[in-house]
Amino acid sequence: MKIGNREIGLNHPPYIIAEIGVNHDGDVERALQLTDAAADANADAVKLQFFETDRLMSKAAKLAAYQKNAGETDPIEMLRRLELNIDEMAQVVERAHTKGIHAIVTVFSTELVEIAETLPWDAYKTASPDIMNKPLLEALMHTSKPMIVSTGASTTDEVVQAVGWLETARNRLAVLQCVSSYPAPDPALGGMRVLQRQLDLPIGYSDHTKTHKSGRLAVAFGACVLEKHITDNRNRSGPDHLASLLDAHFAEYIKLANEGLEWREAVDRAFENNVHLIESGKELKEYAFSDAEPGNGHPAWYGIHAAFNSKLTKQVLDCEQDVRTVSRQSVVSTTDIPEGTTITRDMLTIKRPGTGILACDLESVIGCTTAQPIEADVPINAADLVQFETSMARL
Repeated sequence: MKIGNREIGLNHPPYIIAEIGVNHDGDVERALQLTDAAADANADAVKLQFFETDRLMSKAAKLAAYQKNAGETDPIEMLRRLELNIDEMAQVVERAHTKGIHAIVTVFSTELVEIAETLPWDAYKTASPDIMNKPLLEALMHTSKPMIVSTGASTTDEVVQAVGWLETARNRLAVLQCVSSYPAPDPALGGMRVLQRQLDLPIGYSDHTKTHKSGRLAVAFGACVLEKHITDNRNRSGPDHLASLLDAHFAEYIKLANEGLEWREAVDRAFENNVHLIESGKELKEYAFSDAEPGNGHPAWYGIHAAFNSKLTKQVLDCEQDVRTVSRQSVVSTTDIPEGTTITRDMLTIKRPGTGILACDLESVIGCTTAQPIEADVPINAADLVQFETSMARL
């Protein structure tokens, strides 16, 4: 895979993305300052999030627990405060390119893909909650640009299914292991090894841990791409600052991540030999994140073993359940729909939360008859439709 002229894969240094996300807090000047900081730290790219609140959030939307803990009280007002419009994003893209780094964007709504295409993004990304958002994945695939797909709060089967939808984009696709918790309590890098086994693709790690040393371990485990949030102040009130790395530490994160290449061969050999040691979170914290040199016999090495002993699974963790429900997108009504109505495409959109019919099943809703009235801007459930299961089976 390539982004611009940058080769991405196991035989190349890790491609490191400084995720601004919404840490600009709706201020384009802060976004530009963080772009400068990312470039000064030698990141390969900065990333923004492109959303329009009313397109993304239905009136049933709720806050995730970590957002409440950050002091937020209303999900719609939170996102409105954090929006950057396309003209403001254009300034960030221009600044990134002037600084010699790439500009990447996560797009959250299918309707915004065409607008995003008016800017010279180097790649597109999808957020973990959109792993089952087939219309969005396909819309981005059709741009012919490189794609990075995050997989937090998802199962192996869901990831395999999503990659199947993107078959024609395989030569420009990377997939990231992720723990959708902010901050993440554990790297859960065993999930990355599972994805490596299942998919013939570059695999990376979307890093929500609080430490600046986690990238080194992820690269040792085979991460070709790293994504880490960047901020200038972890005490700001926005929802992601606490799970972010201070801009002053980002250069150290990149340095340590590149050191992980020295560990990779030994880690691969351990997996091949089916090495298992007693897992210990204490070992992982004290040794694998230490400043020690790698090597067999050193305590740091045993920390690596401990990290993958019993976690070679890709599953929805307990700490991810809340985000999975709140941040996935469902099929949502665009208008009031009376009982007995045959549903047409213009009556449907895709929005949060993920409490209704999955976004990937939107086509199965078209042509169904409503079993009861459905009000506008709410997730549609199977119980709202006559013989929805039959429609699913047909498609």
